[in-house]
Amino acid sequence: MIVYEATKEEFIDSVFSGSITDEIYDIYQQKIGKSGKSQIRSWENSMQYMYRILEDKEIPDDCGVAIEFTIPTTSKRIDFILTGLNQFEDDSVVIIELKQWGSAYKVPGKDGVVKTILGGALRETTHPSYQVWSYASLIKNFNQTVEEDEIELYPCAYLHNYDFSDDDPLTDEIYKPYFDEAPLYGKHDALKLRNFIKKYIKYGDNSDILLRIDNGKIRPSKKLQDNLASMLEGNKEFVMIDEQKIAYELAIKMARESYIDDKKRVLIVEGGPGTGKSVVAINLLVDIMQDDMLSLYVTKNSAPREVFFEKLRGGKYSLNYLKNLFKGSGSFTSSKSNEFDAIIVDEAHRLNKKSGMYNNLGENQVKEIINAAKFSVFFIDKHQRVTLKDYGSIEAIYEFAKEFDAEIEHIKLESQFRCNGSDGYLSWLNDVLEIEETANFDGFDFDYDFRVLDSPGELKDLIFKKNSNNNARLLAGYCWDWIKEGKNNTYVHDIVIDNFEMSWNLGNSKTWAIDENSINEIGCIHTSQGLEFDYVGVIIGNDLRFDGEKIVTDFEKRAKTDQSLRGIKKMYKENPKKAIELADEIIKNTYRTLMTRGMKGCYIYCEDMLLESYIKDKIKKINQFK
Repeated sequence: MIVYEATKEEFIDSVFSGSITDEIYDIYQQKIGKSGKSQIRSWENSMQYMYRILEDKEIPDDCGVAIEFTIPTTSKRIDFILTGLNQFEDDSVVIIELKQWGSAYKVPGKDGVVKTILGGALRETTHPSYQVWSYASLIKNFNQTVEEDEIELYPCAYLHNYDFSDDDPLTDEIYKPYFDEAPLYGKHDALKLRNFIKKYIKYGDNSDILLRIDNGKIRPSKKLQDNLASMLEGNKEFVMIDEQKIAYELAIKMARESYIDDKKRVLIVEGGPGTGKSVVAINLLVDIMQDDMLSLYVTKNSAPREVFFEKLRGGKYSLNYLKNLFKGSGSFTSSKSNEFDAIIVDEAHRLNKKSGMYNNLGENQVKEIINAAKFSVFFIDKHQRVTLKDYGSIEAIYEFAKEFDAEIEHIKLESQFRCNGSDGYLSWLNDVLEIEETANFDGFDFDYDFRVLDSPGELKDLIFKKNSNNNARLLAGYCWDWIKEGKNNTYVHDIVIDNFEMSWNLGNSKTWAIDENSINEIGCIHTSQGLEFDYVGVIIGNDLRFDGEKIVTDFEKRAKTDQSLRGIKKMYKENPKKAIELADEIIKNTYRTLMTRGMKGCYIYCEDMLLESYIKDKIKKINQFK
């Protein structure tokens, strides 16, 4: 998706007439939503500089100009793009990252990371050359048209307020691999940047290349579970961008320091669905192991681990080795202090207090993990607590880290890689489910395929149609009993709605998410959390309704066989207010989690007709701005 698109001549005219900022902002509002004052100021400043760069007759008037180009499958946008043909008439694209930095500092020990003033404070961020190189890499990886049409990409960074010195931090040798790939230009380098552009853009294309890229084929999004074997071999299957890279480099640095000085360190990485928590976690596991540190990857939920085992079956690693590498969260009740160099905890919001089948082992899983590792990193999403037993929280991690006198760092991931890269969808969903108040998302880019179906049968038919590569699944809230006698029989239908009947996921499979025949059963939160699909169809039961004014939850509508709210009725008798608040949080979090498993689309059916109408009205408001 492109916010502003024109030829060079049209861009020059818009800047000269003083209308360029208004033009960009008007389209930005229509396609994405409102923009802050700092963003508007950056357009006003940077476009003037690009105007001066492009005021050259040798840069063709009919070459393409794009401003704010959204990278496929992400929420990230490229500042400025030029398209045309080189001297051999090959398709060429110059990608320019624009920065208004006035100063920067190098960060030794962290690959591709620098410090500069952002948001009024000195913060770590990716080196401009790394950033624009990573953005170009993502386009190559996901836009099939770029490869098929042999379109060459040439990234660079233009820091138009930055005065490079002879011994400048940004051109230090440690960043050479990145500025060799994506050159840096400062306030005195206008002619150099102009020559860089002219080297690759000799003839115009009337924005034809922009059109082909913007409408190009998008490769299927990579799924972690499908690329795990290659990652364990040390291959970089996923390019980490922006705060992912910052989190990764911080974790590597902390792990190495703890390995050397034996001091405990704890890192909290907070992020919502699709922000790349698991990708960063697996990359950490691989690279820490390559440093000869004893490391483990831990999850409470067994579904991701079982899928990993199945995907890696028959490869170079034995099942015993893998089960010692990917562990459950209750594995540390008797661990010695600092027994492991690093423990990487994914889905840390699912950690329990006690361990064991009967919750009678150990003291506290968060405490036991911090005790067992010199360095521990917790990847957490506070809105994915989905059972009463889920104890993992940022507060608990801080509490026990302080008890062990550990050094603590806390970082957030924001970039969206699921839900077609739509940050807007996640914010909209939080707003719709009344999980938290968000900005008014009446208008934003809604490329994510979200639909409300009128019947569960229609939902089933659509998911079956989308399941061409075994990448679509039906999911549901836990409002229907799991019939004991039919737990392993797909023909025993647990979920019955009018004339619609289907079975829950079967009890004799631990890998429902990837089993070929799983399309014939409906999955639950426990078989899908921590995993991803291309498309999901979610049945919302009567535990979530709309009363005409607000969203209401009702734990009484949950199935008797539901273990996630076990003990809620007793709690309700003792403390009704607390029970209602906890149940409300868990029910809403459950549907939020289910409705964010799809990378390309989510379709829903609501048992409650008022809820169906409410969500349809919300969608109509979005469509008004398309």
